[in-house]
Amino acid sequence: MTMHRVLTTLSCALTAVLATAWSSVAPPTQPARTAVTSRPAVAMTVRTHDGLVRGAVHDGYRTFEGIPYVAPPVGRLRWAPPHRAAHWPGVRDATRPASACPQPAGEVPGGSTDEDCLHLNVTTPDGAGPARPRPVIVWLHGGGFTTGAGSSYDAHRMPTRGDVVVVTVNYRLGALGFLAHGGLPGSGTFGLADQQAALRWVRAEIGAFGGDAHNVTLAGESAGGYSVCAQLASPAAAGLFDRAIIGSGPCAGRPDRPFAPSSVPLSTARATGADFAAKAGCGSARDVMACLRRLDVSRLLAAQDTDQQPAHTTPLLPSDPAAAIAGGRFHTVPVLIGNNHDEGNGWAAGIIQAGNPVTPYTWPDIVAAFFPGPGQAKAIVHEYPVHRTDGGPVFGAVIGDANFACPTARTESLLAAHVPVWGYEFADEHAPPLTPGTPPFPLGAPHASELPYLFDLGGRPRDLTPAQHRLADIMIDYWTRFARTADPNGPSSPPWPRQTVLSLAPDHIVPTRTVRSRHHCTFWNALG
Repeated sequence: MTMHRVLTTLSCALTAVLATAWSSVAPPTQPARTAVTSRPAVAMTVRTHDGLVRGAVHDGYRTFEGIPYVAPPVGRLRWAPPHRAAHWPGVRDATRPASACPQPAGEVPGGSTDEDCLHLNVTTPDGAGPARPRPVIVWLHGGGFTTGAGSSYDAHRMPTRGDVVVVTVNYRLGALGFLAHGGLPGSGTFGLADQQAALRWVRAEIGAFGGDAHNVTLAGESAGGYSVCAQLASPAAAGLFDRAIIGSGPCAGRPDRPFAPSSVPLSTARATGADFAAKAGCGSARDVMACLRRLDVSRLLAAQDTDQQPAHTTPLLPSDPAAAIAGGRFHTVPVLIGNNHDEGNGWAAGIIQAGNPVTPYTWPDIVAAFFPGPGQAKAIVHEYPVHRTDGGPVFGAVIGDANFACPTARTESLLAAHVPVWGYEFADEHAPPLTPGTPPFPLGAPHASELPYLFDLGGRPRDLTPAQHRLADIMIDYWTRFARTADPNGPSSPPWPRQTVLSLAPDHIVPTRTVRSRHHCTFWNALG
């Protein structure tokens, strides 16, 4: 196996680790707050078009969890476009999360093999109702399109502080969400189609929960952020959302920069699908899809690649989102977009701890493994020299700049030619660590480290300092005001001028037009 394959495989695995690292602090069973199911006095019932749901009332907010938004994708509906959910009789219990979509062990302890997973969770501020509807934020989780669950994100901070309704969504993952095969309708985009079905549910149903169906912000991080890009570029998503928040999932992602999410042409996705079918034992079957539909989920999970990518040049996603946005072919809604200052440090640390030291001697080979183009490695080594003790941070800077910071800057620029854009860079150098143990060098603000400032992850609050709590409050104020008015500015927060990048850290919140310059973006743009 080549060094490129070794490091890329490791990087894909680390994507899931970093994006789901809060599982190390999550309880082995459902979060403690679901205990309210034993206290019917604090239950609340809402009527949807599919039936009644009974949620739970908490201190200052309400939750309705595990609501099906489409039919279970099982049997003949495995690898089929979403179908409408069936009506249920009586009152459906919505006081605890439903199963996560099938995935290997990680964020979900023990993983999941339950295909009846297309559910969503609604969190509302106390007192929300149809008489005074609140703005809605629909959250798409990250995890490399392979892992994750909406229920991992306890969203109550945004409703209680920002007076919004938050919907977190499960969508099909892995090969079950993104398999492509000749003649298979929906190839390569089943997970994206699920997201659109959830948005249609929100437009139709959220009013009963006190949400404003005409003021919906689509938001996500990492693979969830890239999903927002895909929905911006998908003609089928027209009219399904009114604003967009993209975190650490730049629309300019590309397959040759493997740390950030991206999409691939349908032809590439079909080749990957053929390899998957062969690994699963169905490659030579007369009817490949019938064979695959008969297999147990565990066998499918064992055969799939570590990371997945949506397919473009498809009916749902006609163009690569990068090309669509560069050509102005996207839904023109206001956008809040950003990344973290040290996106690549977690991956660099993991690769070093896996036995790949970064030294002046090894650095040229490591760079060449990821950038095999003629002259690329030499130019990168010159731009990012490694000295005796700084190999880890330098490697992290290369990963972060090439995969996140500079593609985010390009995405901002392309979007800003057509819509209002607010850019941010999360820069708390003392952000709580997302993984246990001691890293080989300080990680700063790596990939996903902003999430505990917006959510309680895994059902438990993170350990933030008073200054970090203040920063979390300001971030929630910005995010929820943007959802309300398409402008994050307000009297309680430092000003955030449009078309600038706001650096977010406990000791400074500074708008600047030059924050990206530290990331060598001129160099990366020239490198191609």
